[in-house]
This record gives sequence, C-alpha cells and structure tokens, in this order.
Amino acid sequence: MRRKSSGQPARAPKARGVIKGAGAVVEQKITDTLETNYMPYAVSVILSRAIPEIDGFKPSHRKLLYTMYKMGLLGTARTKSSNIVGQTMKLNPHGEAAIYDTMVRLSRGYEALLHPYVDSKGNFGKFYSRDMACAAARYTEARLDPICQELFRDIEKDTVDFVDNYDNTTKEPTLFPATFPTVLVNANTGIAVGMASSICPFNLAEVCRTAAACIRDPEHDILSTLPAPDFPGGGQILYNRKEFEKICRTGRGSVRVRARYAYDKSANCIDVTQIPPTTTIEAIVEKIADLVRQGKIREISDVRDETGLAGLKITLDLKRGADPDRLMRRLFRMTPLEDSFSCNFNVLVDGVPRVLGVRDLLREWTAFRVQCVRRRTAFELKSLQEKLHLLRGMQAILLDIDKAVAIVRRTEEESEVVPNLMIGFGIDRVQAEYVAEIKLRHLNREYILKRTQEVAKLEKEIGNLRKILGSDAEIRKIILSELEAVARKYGKPRRSMLIYEEEREEPPEEEVPEYPVHLFFTRDGYFKKITPQSLRMSGEQKLKEGDAVARHLESTNGAELLFFTDRCAVYKARAADFPDTKASVLGEYIPARLGMEEGENAVFMAVTTDYSGFLLFFFENGKAAKVDLAAYRTKTNRRRLVGAYGNKSPLVAAGQTERDCEYLLTSSKGRMLLVHTGAVPVKATRSTQGVAVMTLRRNARLARAVPYREGMLKKPERYRKKIPASGSLPAPEETEGEQLTL
Repeated sequence: MRRKSSGQPARAPKARGVIKGAGAVVEQKITDTLETNYMPYAVSVILSRAIPEIDGFKPSHRKLLYTMYKMGLLGTARTKSSNIVGQTMKLNPHGEAAIYDTMVRLSRGYEALLHPYVDSKGNFGKFYSRDMACAAARYTEARLDPICQELFRDIEKDTVDFVDNYDNTTKEPTLFPATFPTVLVNANTGIAVGMASSICPFNLAEVCRTAAACIRDPEHDILSTLPAPDFPGGGQILYNRKEFEKICRTGRGSVRVRARYAYDKSANCIDVTQIPPTTTIEAIVEKIADLVRQGKIREISDVRDETGLAGLKITLDLKRGADPDRLMRRLFRMTPLEDSFSCNFNVLVDGVPRVLGVRDLLREWTAFRVQCVRRRTAFELKSLQEKLHLLRGMQAILLDIDKAVAIVRRTEEESEVVPNLMIGFGIDRVQAEYVAEIKLRHLNREYILKRTQEVAKLEKEIGNLRKILGSDAEIRKIILSELEAVARKYGKPRRSMLIYEEEREEPPEEEVPEYPVHLFFTRDGYFKKITPQSLRMSGEQKLKEGDAVARHLESTNGAELLFFTDRCAVYKARAADFPDTKASVLGEYIPARLGMEEGENAVFMAVTTDYSGFLLFFFENGKAAKVDLAAYRTKTNRRRLVGAYGNKSPLVAAGQTERDCEYLLTSSKGRMLLVHTGAVPVKATRSTQGVAVMTLRRNARLARAVPYREGMLKKPERYRKKIPASGSLPAPEETEGEQLTL
C-alpha cells in the first residue's frame, strides 16, 4: 500500500487492478482480482442460479414452490400472487419483479410447460408472444397444481436435506423428492458463466415408461419408448433418428420443429395454430410482412395476428390461384415457422455441472430417487420402532393397572412418578413417561387392549421396512410402482406430431423464369433490371442528379448478384428478386432493399451464374487482391457475408473478370502503371490483404484503377513494368487532346 502524493495520483502498473480507498491506492494483480472477486460470482451463478439440478429445478423455482407448499396452497383455494411473492422473499432475497416473473413462467396461464406447477387465475401472458405481458401481481391469483403432490410427497420424512435460508430464520429443502423425472418433463434453460443449459421437454407418460424400462434393463432402447421431445406449443417435429440418438447419448444436438397449419378453402386463407417454441407470433408476422414488402412472397395479400381466448392463430390471406401447401413449404424455409431447438443437457449432479445424455440423466435420477426412498423407509422404520417401544411399555402395565395407579397415588413428589413406574414395571424412562401421560379416562382395559393389539401389526410392518432397506430390488419395485401411478394419473397424449423422412415433402427448387436482361448499377447504389425489348423502346436512362452508371452488363434473370459495401461486407441476391423495370425510373436503392446497416453503401456489383472467374480489389496502399469468385459461394442461402475483402487500407476500385487482363493504375502524384492480373496470385481467402503492385512515393496513394482497353495510351510499353513498380509519369503526348479526359 502507498499513499497518494499531493501532486499527480499514483498510477498502477499495467495489468494490475487498482482499488482506491480513502486517499490510498492498493495495487493488486489482475489474477488475484479474478480469483477473489470474479470466481466466487461465477460459481454462485452456476450452482445457485442458472443450472437446474437432478430434481429438475433451479433454486428460484424451488424456493417459490416450497413457499407455496408451506402456505398450504396445495389442494386449497387460490391466494393473491402478491401474497405469494412477499412470502417467497423469506427464502429468495430478490425483488418482487424477479420472483413474480419466476412464478409466471411456471404457471398454467403462461403455457410454457407441458405440466405447469402453478394453477393460475388471471392474465399471466403467453410465452409465444412478446407483446402479451402478464398483469401485475396484485391482480392475479395462484395456487399449486395437483401434480405438485408428486414433488412434495414424503418431504417431511427426511427424504431430502434441509438447509438454513439466507438469514438463518427458517429451513428450506436442497432438492425435491420428485417421484418422476421432472428434469426431462418440463423445459429448462439457463445461461451461467462459461456454460449454459437447455433441456427440451418430453411427454410425461413416455418419460415414466422409459425410466421404468431403464430400471428393469439398463440397456433398454430409449428411442423405442421416448422417440422425441414433446413441446407444450405442439408443432411438428422433423424426425431424425441419428440426431435423437446423439441427444440420448451425449445430451447435445438440435431438434427441428415446424408450425402446424390448416387451409380454409371458403375464406382462401391459411390459419397457423401452432408454432416452434423458439419464436414468437410477432417475429413470424414481421418476417412474412418483410418478405411480402420485398416481393419475395407474392401469394399473400394480408397477414394478421388473430390470437385470442381460443388460442394462438396467425391468418394468412391468399391471392387467387395461390397453392397453400407450396407457399407453406417456402415459408418454412424463409421464416421462423420452422426453427431449431438446441439441446444442451447440463445438470448439477452432487454440486458438479455435467452434460448428460437421456440415459445418464435417467440413471442419475434413479440413484437420487433410490436415496430418497431409502431415507423415507429409514424414517418410517424409526418412527414405528419408537411407537412399538411405547406400546410394549403400555403392554407391561396391562397385567396390573391398579398397581400403576397405586404407584402414582403413593408417590409424594411429581418428579418421582416416572422413576417409580420404571422400578415397579421394569420399563425404561421413555416408556414410563408415555404411561405417566396417559389420561385418566384412558386407564381402562379396553383402551389398553386396543393399543397393545397394534404390536403385532407394527412388528409385521417393521419387518417389511427392514426387508426394503436390505434390498435394492425392493426399493426399485417401489420406484416402479410410483412411476406407473404418476403416468396413469397425469399422463397426457403427445402434443407435438412426428414427421418421418418418408412422410416429409421436401420443398422443390423454386422455378425462376430464365430470360435475358440488362443489369445496371450506379455509383450512388441504384439498381435496374431491364429486358432487351424494354431497353430498345426506352429513351435516356433516368438517374439521380450527380449519379452515373458504374456498371452495365447483359445477363439472365436467374443470375446471382453480389453487392459489395464500403464496410467490407457483401450482400447476396438474385436478379429474379427484383422486378423488371424501365429506363425511365430510378430503380431500386440497394442499401434500403437489402437491409444494409445505417450509413453502409454499396460500392460494386458482381454478377455470376456459376461462380467462375475471379474478383480484383485495389487498395489505396498500392496493393491488389485477386480472389476466386467461388470463395463467395455458400451452401446455405446466407444473405450477408462479412470479411468480403481486406480492411487494412481503403478500397479504391473493384473489378470482375473471367480471364486475366490489364488494369491501368494511377497514383495521386500522377504516375501510371499497367498491371497484368496474371502477375497477381489468386487467393482463396476473401479477406486477403493482397500483394504490392504499385510502389508509392511519400504521401502518395493509389487514386484510380480501371480496366485497360486498346487506345487508352499512345505508348503503353512505357507503363508496363515488373511489379511492384512505381510506374511512370505520363508522356506529353498522353496529355494532349482527348487523353486529358482519361
């Protein structure tokens, strides 16, 4: 530690944290700061917040549900949500909003879970809509759903450990003794520090059957009883056995889910009633509307959200003659109506985060449940043994009740009653205390006989419990019977339909009419597609004031267009995406049409049908890059690629060519150089910085690069040099007459 001087404040060395106190600066290594401050935070987030445990709950879920259980909200009337939130604060030291949000996500009204744990009343919002928010806690009511009986069953019988709450005023359970694998039944996602968890939901009846089958046979084929997830919002799952086998084995993978729809022939509209769990109504409507605006979807006349009390509904009004099935196949490909749910089965097991497959998860849950049943059995055995011990003491006084009364009557001091009973009947203190507390009205032979008749029954029950404790097979039988009971009582049919490979109709390639077109691209970023017939009948090209045509070429309607921007990105489109137009219109403004970022401008257009040839990029530092056009081909329909060209120096010019040719380079100092592109090596990397072609003098830069055509220079040999070269100043005859315009 050192004190700050009266002058400049002391500066800490590089890579060290600085802690400022009252006039003092304490130096600390950054590694020490991470270990002291960041690591405890990371561990807390992983263990106490974001990752679920083997019972399927995060701490926030567990604190809320246990509070509701202690409030007596299981099987009783509902109470105000604000009351529940306030009581939960005794276990969960967070604000009202965070706790209420947790309850909303567990509620029946929110519809995010296959089997909700909170029976809600009032507006709890919907998980499939970002605009349908829940009402405030003071307006809604809730109680525990009946399925929570399976979560709290025997929780008072020492089945799980209890710990102090944050201020040591009460106890809370570390886990729930759930009688079925809740970790697989309801979806659970969370983002921790350096890791995340994303568990998809499965059908409860299928999970229970699978867990039972795995207990009977550890090598059971899981996919035979648990074929795929089952999402609360339904939808259609594109069944991929290899992918599901991977999820069962490793706990990682993805599930493709698409929406379900129905075609209303009388109204000529499509009603979408189920959507993937990873999207929302608003996202789908916005994307479809955007496609319609861009002209990529022309069969839809209107799209609207008609979700109401009857449930989710998105209506697409179709134009006359539209094919609904063909349209939906295109929408599945172009919108979130088909999406992937990424699985990452990361669960805390004994306080350690582990990514487990379905089989391993069921094995860990079975081991946890075996421990719960064993602890419950030991608790019940101990209770029965204590009761049997008391009844045997009562049995001892059965022979002579009058003697017991006499002992009590003859004892002068109350404290001597128990010792005298112990001596008189040969019983221990616990039994004597029990006998001494019997009410006077119960000191009759009938009462005592009824109590002592229980001895035989208790001895039989104790024998059964000891048998269970001594046999893992007996414990597993109990677990199997509980699983069957849960599946029978709470099981529901699947909501998500499975679509197998042979049933799936792959969307055919969209037919693009092929015909010749003229493509125009201007310096200000405007684009026109004009047919030859229209061009012949047109007059002068209409352009924005100060604009000029930068590129004009003949191609076909099926050609692919690559628009390079001043931010080293390229946007891909097809000529067919743009309507045929005329020379008398300005055309499409590319930055707006392709959704470029604010301030981003299109500077060059490349056109191709087979990605043959290469692109040339010339930079202010005198370098040139030659990139194979095939480097911009993608297997998926990606619209934007970053790193389209090098970013070390500003771009001066770009060009596209099928074969090598010459380019005329001019520096800001007036020097000129003819460069043959064959001397520039081809690179496969789009973001290559290129090779030096023009050596620049001090404060000079490359100002222009244009394709060379015969007649542009009177003495071309003067400017042909081995690269890199500084070039030559133009000869006097080059600057005479029309050459001045070059």
